[in-house]
Amino acid sequence: MNLSNYTSEFKKNLYIAYPVMLGQLGHVLVGLADNIMVGKLGAAPLASVSLANGLMFVFLSLGIGFTFAITPLIAEADGEKNIEKGRTIFQHGLFLSIILGFIICGLLLLSKPLMYYIQQPVEVVELAIPYFEVIAYSMIPLMIFQGFKQFADGLSLTKYAMQATIIANIINVFFNYVLIYGKFGFPAYGVVGSAYGTLISRFFMVIFMIYIVSKRKEFQPYLEKFSFNHIKKSVVKRIYNLGYPTALQMWFEVSLFASGVFLAGALGTNAQAANQIALNLASMTFMIAIGLGVTATVRVGNQKGLNNYKELRRIAISIFLLMMIIDLFFALGFIAFKDILPTYYVQNENVIETAAILIVIAGFFQLSDGIQAVVLGALRGLQDVKIPMGITFIAYWIIGFPICYYLALHTELKASGIWIGLLISLTASAIMLYIRFNLLTKKLIVEKNGTT
Repeated sequence: MNLSNYTSEFKKNLYIAYPVMLGQLGHVLVGLADNIMVGKLGAAPLASVSLANGLMFVFLSLGIGFTFAITPLIAEADGEKNIEKGRTIFQHGLFLSIILGFIICGLLLLSKPLMYYIQQPVEVVELAIPYFEVIAYSMIPLMIFQGFKQFADGLSLTKYAMQATIIANIINVFFNYVLIYGKFGFPAYGVVGSAYGTLISRFFMVIFMIYIVSKRKEFQPYLEKFSFNHIKKSVVKRIYNLGYPTALQMWFEVSLFASGVFLAGALGTNAQAANQIALNLASMTFMIAIGLGVTATVRVGNQKGLNNYKELRRIAISIFLLMMIIDLFFALGFIAFKDILPTYYVQNENVIETAAILIVIAGFFQLSDGIQAVVLGALRGLQDVKIPMGITFIAYWIIGFPICYYLALHTELKASGIWIGLLISLTASAIMLYIRFNLLTKKLIVEKNGTT
């Protein structure tokens, strides 16, 4: 294998990926800011944010996963240089994103009582409920933002969503400071103050993207004849057929991690707080994987539009190789700084000791987590979503969850058992998804050569 065939693509891969990485990292930094600033109030407030966000992400993952269908369809149209097709996908995708925002908000508000039935500490639930109520309403602007973001990503114009999230982070931190601690004459809302900060910052993101799309010339051809008055069932069906398996893929993974939050809560407040620290750190590095996953979707989708499957495979493998190199670096970093990283969140010695162990395990699953994310992105670019949906269900819920549950509640491993289960499930997912990609692309190359 000539490595230069793949390493030569690293620069272009990173050019597309880095704004997505920074933008997605911006989303996680909103959570990081909430965790650090709320963590200063104590372990119970930190655990309450973890519980509320864990339940919230179970629903949000379905919506965000659904909007991921917009990107490969736009990328394919862009590869074909078909503006009319791209315009139609954008209009219908944005329409569905708005509808999803209201649906998710409603589902979250209806799901509040669930927190009382999943064996969580009472003091944590009582703090989580008012935070959760405010966060639910932020789903509406967040999903509208996702519609714009996935459209821009499909055109390889990834920097604008990055800019929106970076500025939104600054806004979030400012309002957190003001509303959590009661500064500049405002009352101290505590945990709920961080929810208000998030809500305000997400409305800003939507306003920013509307402004950019309406003003930048790159988007102008897609705004001609823009109207929600001519929604076509056939286009909605196409987005739905690609969107729901993608949504379920994400939901299977996010709900597994959310179940880890609930299992940790059943072990006590300290275990919950330690789990949240490790999860927040792993989430930040995972944003790098999401950036390269989007790159895989866009570049594979472009090559699919050109019907060039040999080049498609070469580009995809270059992204997989780049992901492995980056994740190896993160794995070593997690292991080396396991005792230092938790101290940025809390000063509780028991929480720090438990978190350090979890961070080591999180270091080991960096490679598996990154590879499964970018291979899923490549398969999404091929618009192959139903079989990967089945693979992720098997990896996370047939293999992963039973291991997490047994090791956490029926062995002395406790919180560490949850993360060992996550490691095993992510590894299984990465292996099975790569086998799927390898077989599918080889088949497409053979079929293409047979018709030329």
